[in-house]
Amino acid sequence: MATAQLSHSIRIHKASKETVFPSHITNKHESLIMVKKLFATSISCITYLRGLFPESSYGERHLDDLSLKILREDKKCPGSLHIIKWIQGCFDALEKRYLHMAVLTLYTNPKEPEKVTEIYQFKFKYTKEGTTMDFDSTNTSFENGVNSEDIKKASTLLIRKLYMLMQNLGPLPNDVTLTMKLHYYNAVTPHDYQPPGFKEGVNSHFLLFEGEPVNLRVGMVSTGFHSMKLKVTTEATRVSDSENNLFQENSTTEIAHQGLDFDEEEESSSHIQRMNNVCSQQSSPESFRKKRKISEPAKVFIPDRK
Repeated sequence: MATAQLSHSIRIHKASKETVFPSHITNKHESLIMVKKLFATSISCITYLRGLFPESSYGERHLDDLSLKILREDKKCPGSLHIIKWIQGCFDALEKRYLHMAVLTLYTNPKEPEKVTEIYQFKFKYTKEGTTMDFDSTNTSFENGVNSEDIKKASTLLIRKLYMLMQNLGPLPNDVTLTMKLHYYNAVTPHDYQPPGFKEGVNSHFLLFEGEPVNLRVGMVSTGFHSMKLKVTTEATRVSDSENNLFQENSTTEIAHQGLDFDEEEESSSHIQRMNNVCSQQSSPESFRKKRKISEPAKVFIPDRK
């Protein structure tokens, strides 16, 4: 099994090192760079701390006092090359302002990809002005005029919280398959658009969880031009009480069963449900009107974790 040295994934560095995020964000181009780096750093954190790829698949970057593992091309590990292609495909959709949500999904049966065991939802929005940052537990908001340092602080907090969560989640099953679904803003996305490495995907109406699902909200960062929100859905048995209190999306006792994190008016079009409590759904004309364009990887893969 490919294992990561979790105890050494975050450590203090006294020497001045290259940092992850840009120092100044004053326009859309700089904002786009920031969001790309935040997304790639988050995916790298997830794959590293969940033990999906070997140490050789990661380089090292620094974020204040954090030492981060960042995915890099590793010809000895084809799986890492797949993930990098997915990230690059997301970059293409972000540049065009088409991407609404990237959903990294882990499941155990390659023949039943709708039966999931863990989900990571990255939701993107594009704005012209104004900045709001959600620090989750403190509910602190900053209105227009937020400077680059505040944005960097929010980004650092999101990565810290993600690392904390990943280090403390219970282990995944040995046999998992990894895929990523991309959802778009239909109003601006050409019908035939597919980012590099992706193909047209199936827009299923619900996902099934093998156990009891719990939604954990990691955080949101907004630059004034872009925003990215991250939410994790995993099995409740993998989450400790302290994590539940810190990350639970709603209350500390409620187990969330709502669907993927679409806009509120589209919430009913996709659901996450327990396998032993699934109700069949009839597709209505309204659901077809709200159906989003979906992309999926040209190839999924099974990490060699044994």
